[in-house]
Amino acid sequence: MMNEKARELREKILGLTKKFYEAAHKPAPYMKGDPIRYAGRVFDEKEVCALVDSSLDFWLTAGRYHLRFEEELAKYAGVKYARMVNSGSSANLVALAALTSPLLGRRRLKAGDEVITTAASFPTTVNPIVQNALVPVFTDTEPGTYNMDAGELEKALSDKTKAVMVAHTLGNPFDLDAVTEFCHEHELFLVEDCCDALGAEWDGRKVGTFGDVATLSFYPAHHITTGEGGAVLTSSALIKRAAESMRDWGRDCWCAPGEHNTCGKRFGWQLGELPFGYDHKYIYSHVGYNLKATDMQAAVGCEQLKKADAFVEARRKNHAGLLRRLSKYAAYFIMPKSLPKADPSPFGFVLTVRADAPFKKNDIVQHLEAAGIATRMVFAGNIIRQPAYKGVKYRVVGELAGADMIMNNSFWVGVYPGLTQEQLDYMADKFDEFVGRTAGAKR
Repeated sequence: MMNEKARELREKILGLTKKFYEAAHKPAPYMKGDPIRYAGRVFDEKEVCALVDSSLDFWLTAGRYHLRFEEELAKYAGVKYARMVNSGSSANLVALAALTSPLLGRRRLKAGDEVITTAASFPTTVNPIVQNALVPVFTDTEPGTYNMDAGELEKALSDKTKAVMVAHTLGNPFDLDAVTEFCHEHELFLVEDCCDALGAEWDGRKVGTFGDVATLSFYPAHHITTGEGGAVLTSSALIKRAAESMRDWGRDCWCAPGEHNTCGKRFGWQLGELPFGYDHKYIYSHVGYNLKATDMQAAVGCEQLKKADAFVEARRKNHAGLLRRLSKYAAYFIMPKSLPKADPSPFGFVLTVRADAPFKKNDIVQHLEAAGIATRMVFAGNIIRQPAYKGVKYRVVGELAGADMIMNNSFWVGVYPGLTQEQLDYMADKFDEFVGRTAGAKR
């Protein structure tokens, strides 16, 4: 128990922390010409105070904030369980590894099984497939939505297909009607990578609630941040247990850090070829990892989650504003689009330079970068063209022409909540300047 003196000092420290935020971290007014980032942390004194408050506990692994964050995140996401990990990439690894668990019986994924995904992807959506000795099957990706071409799912199917693992790219929901129907019809697991899509909805329902398991990332560029961090979401008790084990060294025990004998028979188990009574805290039922996050990260997450809806609305507003300003250039760019049932939570504003445009992607990207406007590619482009995947076993459906076009012609700029209207106007003005000069277009 904390004594009175410690409580008094904690209150003073947190009071000074608020003042420190005002002096050191409060955003300065934007000055024209300042760099405009593609993403960034948006926070106030509450996150800093929560971080300091947690650090004063000196509970360096998962603790009170961790448990609170998992409960509040599950409620926000619309699932029964949320389990925090140390990154979105780890979330993808844990989610897919959980589907290899013997707990799932005949449906568990085994070495050599195929997992359908899409070619224009972030590496850590694909890597867990390879890392678990499974075979990725790449469908094409559609410029405009930047999502899987759901029309190719049947072509991708084989007698080895056991799952679909695909992202809602840059916060734009993929065709969940088509994908979930396909998975149900063929009894396939669905892993929804929602790392870029917190708050996005399909037909009024949050993404991440349609699949068997879903993932989130809390890297500083994402919708909410804990610095490094991520989460695995599921409503399946079996998948939740498998995911916890994969995250926590592969152990069979499910006690939280600092607890013991949650099961009531810590020395009453007999598993594998171990002797009866072997300490359950040291029985391992999976070949797992240590991918836990800290309580300090979770403390920041608790405050960020309170702002999630406002962050999502700001992203939608910023995206809509850029679309209004830039739609006049649809003859030169493929404009971002979403499906009728989709309500995106935009991660960025994506454009693809048309093949017959009088300029190339690199021309506009270099113009924007020279003006201080950060740009990014659509992740790995066509991932099979990346050097890391030479020699990796995979299967391809069709020509992947869309993924190649995205690799060669697509880029995006930021819409994150930290951008002001003045910054957004400056970005649009720079597009006007470039197109007016290069293509002779009228403003």
